[in-house]
Amino acid sequence: MCRDKPFSGVVLVSDDEGEDIFVRCCGYANRSWKVPNQRDTRFRIASVGKTHTAVAVLQLVERGLLSLDTSIIELLGLEDTQISNRVTILHLLTMTSGIADWIDESPASRWNWDALKRTTPLYLLREAADYLPLFANRQPRFPPGESWAYCNANYVLLGMAIEKASGLPYADYMRRNIFLPAGMTDTDFLSADAAADRVAEGYVPILNDDRNLVGWKSNIYDLTIEGGADGGSTSTADDLIRFSRFLRRGKIIGTDLLEDMIAPKVETPFSPQLGYRWWYRYGVEIVTDVDGRVIRWGHGGEEAGVSCRLHHYPNSGLDVAIMGNATECAGPLGIRIGKIIEDIAN
Repeated sequence: MCRDKPFSGVVLVSDDEGEDIFVRCCGYANRSWKVPNQRDTRFRIASVGKTHTAVAVLQLVERGLLSLDTSIIELLGLEDTQISNRVTILHLLTMTSGIADWIDESPASRWNWDALKRTTPLYLLREAADYLPLFANRQPRFPPGESWAYCNANYVLLGMAIEKASGLPYADYMRRNIFLPAGMTDTDFLSADAAADRVAEGYVPILNDDRNLVGWKSNIYDLTIEGGADGGSTSTADDLIRFSRFLRRGKIIGTDLLEDMIAPKVETPFSPQLGYRWWYRYGVEIVTDVDGRVIRWGHGGEEAGVSCRLHHYPNSGLDVAIMGNATECAGPLGIRIGKIIEDIAN
C-alpha cells in the first residue's frame, strides 16, 4: 500500500469490538524534516466532520430544543436573505435545501476556490457567521425539497442552529457532547496556524505537463483557518472509529434516530455508478447495491492537502478510517479496501 506514492497517512481497519484488523502508516507528517506519520498523528478531516454536526443536531432534536421541521430562517433571523423561508433543519441535513453554497467547488465554475481567495482572505473565515455574506444573498439552486445538491453552506447553517439552540459556541458544544462522551481525546478544532502536537502538515502534489508527480507543496494558502460545522476538525484514525462504534451503540443518540440517520432515503445524482446506488441522509453518505442493500455508510472529506474517509460496513461489522495529508489520496485506497471487504463478506 505504501508503494502508492500519492498516499500519505494512516489506515486503520477495526472490527465491531474495537480489535485491529489492519493498521498501516505511510509517508510523512512533515516532509521537510522527514517526520513519519504514526498511528497517533492527528489529521484534518474535512467533511467527515459533517457527520459529527448531524449527530449534534439530532441530539438537540431528541432533547426537544430543535425539530426537523424547524425553519432555519425563523430560528436564525435570516428573513432579509435569499434563503427560502421553507428551508428546514431536515432540508439542511439531507442537502435538499437548494440554497447557494459559500464555495462552488465544480471545476467549471467561475466562483471557484482561486477566485474566492482573491476576494476573501481565508484567515478571516473563523466563525460560522463569517460565511453568511458568501452565500446568504445568492440565488438558490432549486426550491427546498425538490432536488439534491452537495452544499457546505447547509452545514454552516446547522452549526449556527446548534449555537442558537444550545447557547454554546459550536466547538464547545461538540467538545462537551460529542468528543468527550465518545472518548475522542485527540479530536478538536485546531486553527491551521496553531503550533499543535502531532498534527500532520498537508501537501498538494505538483504535476508536470504529462500529469506526472514531480514534487509537493504545502497547503497553507489553500485552507480556511478554522474548522467548523461543515468540516475541518482534527482527529486520529482511532478517534474516528471510536466515534463510529459509540454512535452505533446508541450512546450519543437513540436507536430510532440512528436508524433514520443511516437509512437510504435521498438518492443522489451519482446513482447508478459502477453498479452501486448513492444516497445521502443526515450527514452520512450511504452506498447500496442496485437492489438497495446497504454496503457501507459514512463520509468522506477532501481539501487541498487533506483526504479522509470514515466508513462502516454493516455486513462485516468493520470500520475503516483513512487519514491522509495529501490531496485526494484516500479515495482510491478506500475503494480498494471496500472491494476487499465486500469480497470477503460475500
